[in-house]
Amino acid sequence: MSINRTAGTAATPSDTERREMRRVAFATVIGTTIEWYDFFLYASAAGLVFGTLFFEPAGSSIGTLLAFATVGISFLFRPLGAFLAGHFGDKIGRKAMLVITLMLMGGATTLIGLLPTYETIGIAAPVLLVLLRILQGLSTGGEWGGAVLMAVEHAPAGRRGRMGAFPQIGVPVGLLLASGVLALMTGVISPGDAFVAWGWRIPFLLSVVLIGVGIMVRRRVEESPVFLEIAEKKAAAKTPILTLFRKHWLLVLLAALTFAGNNAAGYMTTGGYLQNYATTPVADGGLVGMDRTPVLLAVAGASVVWLVCTFAAGALSDRIGRRNTYIIGWIAFLATVFLLFPLVNTGNPWLLFLGVSLFAVGNGFTYGQQAAYFTELFPASIRYSGVSITYAIGAILGGAFAPTIAAWLVQTTGTATSVAYYIAGVMVVAFAATLLLRDRTGIPLGPEHEAEQSASPIYGVTRS
Repeated sequence: MSINRTAGTAATPSDTERREMRRVAFATVIGTTIEWYDFFLYASAAGLVFGTLFFEPAGSSIGTLLAFATVGISFLFRPLGAFLAGHFGDKIGRKAMLVITLMLMGGATTLIGLLPTYETIGIAAPVLLVLLRILQGLSTGGEWGGAVLMAVEHAPAGRRGRMGAFPQIGVPVGLLLASGVLALMTGVISPGDAFVAWGWRIPFLLSVVLIGVGIMVRRRVEESPVFLEIAEKKAAAKTPILTLFRKHWLLVLLAALTFAGNNAAGYMTTGGYLQNYATTPVADGGLVGMDRTPVLLAVAGASVVWLVCTFAAGALSDRIGRRNTYIIGWIAFLATVFLLFPLVNTGNPWLLFLGVSLFAVGNGFTYGQQAAYFTELFPASIRYSGVSITYAIGAILGGAFAPTIAAWLVQTTGTATSVAYYIAGVMVVAFAATLLLRDRTGIPLGPEHEAEQSASPIYGVTRS
């Protein structure tokens, strides 16, 4: 079935189209939830136990930095995943790449749950951990672009923000699921030493079940109607990546910077840093020394706030535009960035929850509209490559080593205020990049409008 979503109108969809949109929304949110459950599970475990289990000889402080560095290493391989998925996604379709990336992520996550530790196999343990983390990075680099294009390209122009928010809310749902399962393990099933001994493995092994569900759901969804038109018209670019960088390199850079601000801030919680900062015992150099379970529950609760704000941002962007919604998000972020750590430093779980929840408002309002925003920035023939590679570069610039940098700043300065200034600085750069880009809300997405899509959205530039 082919559904015409490319004319750029806000016409009310038919009943058949609504059913297909519901299937697409469900498939994209389920798939991205599973994908990001795996990704955040690793980041949280890195903050809680990987420094001890895989980098034991380095000591507590250096082991933590090395564990966070493995979180960042995966980001360096996101562009390769984005290049591969973007190339084949623009050539053979969005749907096939979504199934492949989901299988890759699930396989790597399950194997992490089976890995022997440093105590058992020595240096081979961290080496294998890094290799599996690289596979996760490759998967994540290709996953996001396909999911958002499936959602946005199925939607009429007036509902792209709302439909694009579904794969976006899979991210906070994935964080909620990862934090919730870890909290269940630390607080009920395997508290204390049992969690370090074996309990951390169970959430990773659960991934194999989730992946089976995700693949079954995704295979039932129709291919993107925009890609079907591209295939029918034989309008696919022969070398989409070369075309992207030859004609649109400045757009890729500026759009990546808009995501970098969101990613640097978001990875304070999703990258495992805040969990480590709040739970490191004072005797080991920590500043707060809270128990693991209340911290994980606070992060899980705040992810609900992030979810609500993410969907609200997507829907609002259909009414006031993507750019204006971003501006609201940056203002909310900058208003709360210096409140986060003082609230965490109280050691009170409720105040920690308040701090992370306030922070989640800005996180949602600079994320919910991003799927529609990136989709509308790039021409149809290179769109998968454009959104995937831009997303991957933004993740490297913003979130790749944000937890490592934050840990180093606290160890160097003795205060988390330095981290707040670091995050605020990245946000200001992202805010400026946002202001340099025109709003293209509602632009036609089909291949017959390639010329209009190729006009540069950068102020002062006629073509990218």
